[in-house]
Amino acid sequence: MAIHDVECCEQIQVHEDLVNTARAQLPEEDTLYDLAEVFKVFGDSTRIKILYVLFEAEMCVCDIAQLLNMNQSAISHQLRILKQSRLVKSRRDGKQVFYSLDDEHVHSILNQGMAHLTEK
Repeated sequence: MAIHDVECCEQIQVHEDLVNTARAQLPEEDTLYDLAEVFKVFGDSTRIKILYVLFEAEMCVCDIAQLLNMNQSAISHQLRILKQSRLVKSRRDGKQVFYSLDDEHVHSILNQGMAHLTEK
């Protein structure tokens, strides 16, 4: 939708009760910033692929690199970003590190995004 397609009010009238209610529900600025940072992480298709891979099973860097036909260094870099954003977690087993989605919220975000894209 082009910006000129957005309709504006014909008469300027602020609905104070609605504005005040919305203002009271608005999270703190720091919280909104952190939320925006989490959503930025979802803005990279490689990271989305990694999340979808981990949606199915816990995997090590070698497995993910093989599956996505990428080098381990690139996968490690993306996993570091995902881990810093608390979207994935790691578990060490001897010399190997296995990655999985951090919690059910990440699973839900992916499901909600896909549901939104596929709805008619």
